[in-house]
Amino acid sequence: MNKICLLGASLCVALAFTSCKPKQSAYKAAYEAAKEKETTAPVQEEVVYEEESEPVAPVSKPRSEAVSATTRTENITAVAGEDANRLKRYSVVVGSFRNKTNAYSLKERMIEAGYDAVLGENEQGMLRVIVSSFDNKADAIESREAIKAKYAPNFQDAWLLEKAY
Repeated sequence: MNKICLLGASLCVALAFTSCKPKQSAYKAAYEAAKEKETTAPVQEEVVYEEESEPVAPVSKPRSEAVSATTRTENITAVAGEDANRLKRYSVVVGSFRNKTNAYSLKERMIEAGYDAVLGENEQGMLRVIVSSFDNKADAIESREAIKAKYAPNFQDAWLLEKAY
């Protein structure tokens, strides 16, 4: 009896696996239909327009508009080992990190690029990588815009930090 049950079960399993096998001819027919559709589809030609490249003079913003740029006000202090006198009222921030390694890495990169970068820390423990600092808001805005232009598309989110007193 056990042998008959075992033989019946194995026969059912064998039939199940062979009956579900996909037919190669079905794949081939679908492939042929797609291939034929591809060859009969109309081909669109790509039109290329030539543009004349003329140098464009940069446009600077009027100073009155520049002074109205938004700033973020924070209590910020220089990180240990940094010169606190380099943090003036308005600063240009290019990076903000919780991870000290990332902050120091960006600071070193900016120093190598010729900036006098300094690290500041706010009350929440965020490390700000500051590349320039000014007493005048208009000068800070000009510096921020110069950094954005020089490093495009990087540092497009550079922002102004106003030191709270």
